[in-house]
Amino acid sequence: MNIRKKISWTLPPNTNRYAALDLWVRAAEDENWNEAEIQYVLDEVVEAEDDAAGLEVLAWYTKS
Repeated sequence: MNIRKKISWTLPPNTNRYAALDLWVRAAEDENWNEAEIQYVLDEVVEAEDDAAGLEVLAWYTKS
């Protein structure tokens, strides 16, 4: 899936990828992302090698 959308949200400091993902999903739902798009990003974060890699995935889908 090639998702080009990005969401507006703020990552709290010292947050691991799973806590960040919970907040990110809520923000994505608020911005009307569909279930398949959210699941795709969720899978990428969960399958990431570590927290840093998972947070990088979320950063990619975040408006700067």
